[in-house]
Amino acid sequence: MEVFVREIIDEEWGNYFELTGAGYGVLVALMLAVFLIGCMIGNAGDAASGSAKDRAKISTKVLVFSAMAMALGTVTSMVKLVDMPMGGSVTLCSMLFVCLIGYLFGLRTGLLGAVAYGFLQLVIDPYIISIPQMLTDYIFAFGALGLSGVFSEKKNGLTKGYLLGALGRYFFSFLSGMIFFGTNAAVYNMSVPVYSLTYNGSYLGPEALITVIILQLPPVRQGLQRVKEMAKV
Repeated sequence: MEVFVREIIDEEWGNYFELTGAGYGVLVALMLAVFLIGCMIGNAGDAASGSAKDRAKISTKVLVFSAMAMALGTVTSMVKLVDMPMGGSVTLCSMLFVCLIGYLFGLRTGLLGAVAYGFLQLVIDPYIISIPQMLTDYIFAFGALGLSGVFSEKKNGLTKGYLLGALGRYFFSFLSGMIFFGTNAAVYNMSVPVYSLTYNGSYLGPEALITVIILQLPPVRQGLQRVKEMAKV
């Protein structure tokens, strides 16, 4: 394990791990692998009866739109409207762009794209105290945004899918806060479950509310519907 991470001793906040160069390399490779697999299997059923040229065209379209959504999600995640003291922030609707992948291409591609985004966030801004915590905070929490694909073909599917994805991320963030960061509850004189619900809701809730309001604006709805039509395979 020392090849991939090194332990940092922090007497104030507790020990944690930093990624080494090899660790970053492995994560980038995993991210690319998951992302490409998601693009290849996305809409495979629709392309099965087509020619090899049609299948290549479909994979390319999924790849381009998914990569753009991940890039926008990454950029907006760096625009922090509110930065919480113990991790987490209200960002410029970054979760929306990750949820777009599932909305455009369905559940399978949405989940794999969101997991790839979780690896990307782990590369950009890692905080690791254990492997279970890393999986919960990054892979499962961000991966849950791909649940938006459940409503890919439904009326008001993006709003419904976004809310489901945001709730999924909230669930795993709540679990992480309760299991791995519960000692912080004493600082606020709260029970561990209440602390985790409150703390994670204090940044995920406002961002979700802002995003849902934006999604109801007619120009935004029309623009995203146009994107949906352009992304059809």
